[in-house]
Amino acid sequence: MTEHEDVVTHVQFRNSPDIWIDQHATGYAQEVADYLDELSAATRKPDEKPLLDSFNNHVEKVVTAFDHSKVKHRGDSLLFSDIYAAAEAASTAMDEVLQRAHIELLMALLAAEVELRGPLRLSRTQNMRLADTYEKLGRHLLAAERPGQRVKSFLPGHAAMAFLRASGLHALNEDIDAQDRCGLALARARRSATYPAWRRSPGWASDLLCGYGYRPFQLLGWIAAQLLVFTIALWLATPISITTSLHMCLINFLNPLGLGDLEEVGRVGRPVLILEAYAGIVSTSVFFALLVRRWFRL
Repeated sequence: MTEHEDVVTHVQFRNSPDIWIDQHATGYAQEVADYLDELSAATRKPDEKPLLDSFNNHVEKVVTAFDHSKVKHRGDSLLFSDIYAAAEAASTAMDEVLQRAHIELLMALLAAEVELRGPLRLSRTQNMRLADTYEKLGRHLLAAERPGQRVKSFLPGHAAMAFLRASGLHALNEDIDAQDRCGLALARARRSATYPAWRRSPGWASDLLCGYGYRPFQLLGWIAAQLLVFTIALWLATPISITTSLHMCLINFLNPLGLGDLEEVGRVGRPVLILEAYAGIVSTSVFFALLVRRWFRL
């Protein structure tokens, strides 16, 4: 770009910030398209870090050119509310306009970064609205399909960044429930951005067991399942009745039985109760640790 073009573009931006953001978003969308083409051709490993570095570069250029004296805020509305509305509408686009829909999403994400990091100070209401915008953008980026493919998670690394920003803004507004919701979405987006796919296994397990710690009560269902499995196993492996098996498993899960209590279960039943005792200690310890963390925000 020549010096003359720089001056013209800067003048355009001073009169209409949307134009400058649209130009950068369109250029960045081409970088994203090239990245996705290389992924489709299997010529590179999935890694969004260079893309995010380039995205940050685009944001810095817009923020540097931001002349807040030329921009009028409309009460507590967001500066780029029209861009966010267009991205929301584009997220429901049909296949033939997917490419433009992706540009709208990237444009809205760039605009949100400029609004967050620009010179204009945001009010509490604006922080709340911008957090909601980031949250919606994160969900749309995860749900969008790659151009020409039926593959979800368009840009999970970018979605993770959006959820991280949303979580931080919710924290400023002291909205704990929204912060936890975004924290869970952030963890899931980071899992989607992890390659190779087998490295996501610990994340899947954590999500399934307790929602990455944000949903500790999910563990109660797993505890009930463990009690059921060990009760049936003890009943099948020993001559005692099903009610006695249930009684012993309920007690043993929280407080391991002594040698005197194990006489009637025989040699086959003892390993079952020992295994259940270890499972109970681990499960209950994790559950109460997560519960304390959630209640007291440790």
